[in-house]
Amino acid sequence: MSGTDEPRARLTPPKDAAAPVRHPQAPAPGELLGAHYDRCFGCGTGQSHGLHLEARAGEGVSVRAEFTVKEAHQGAPGLAHGGVLATALDETLGSLNWLLRVIAVTGRLETDFLRPVPLGTVLHLDARVTAVHGRKIYSTAEGRIGGPDGPVAVRAEAVFIEVKVDHFIDNGRPEEIQAAMADPDQVKRARAFEVNP
Repeated sequence: MSGTDEPRARLTPPKDAAAPVRHPQAPAPGELLGAHYDRCFGCGTGQSHGLHLEARAGEGVSVRAEFTVKEAHQGAPGLAHGGVLATALDETLGSLNWLLRVIAVTGRLETDFLRPVPLGTVLHLDARVTAVHGRKIYSTAEGRIGGPDGPVAVRAEAVFIEVKVDHFIDNGRPEEIQAAMADPDQVKRARAFEVNP
């Protein structure tokens, strides 16, 4: 096995992995998931230069999301920065965990950039969980330009790792952790810890 093949193997579920099962209390298909945390760069509204990505529950264990590439998101003149596109994919993939009703963080993310994404473009993202094995959640996503059925511009495969809320409490900045834990809305408090460390 060559060095370039080994990482791909880490993104392939083992043969005894289980099919994903949507949690019975997951949001209904079409329901807006909303920001998991107001200060999140990916989905929060409290970041002026954030992506403000909006995700909706799909069928099974899938989500659809959109984000508009703004001037603050450019890398090369007039084009989205690749890191911003990877963030949009990561955020969309992370939203899948809400349908499983688990807290999970990105363990591995591999992104393919297939075509440039100009400023002003609405990136249409689709993601789905492909398998679950122990604490590992395998998923895939793609982003299209020119509409939900337009050409694929970016795609990713990922493995998320289920964690306990202590992961964030032990590693996050105390002021933010305390503010999130003090929120009287139990759903918002739980969702604050659902995506990425």
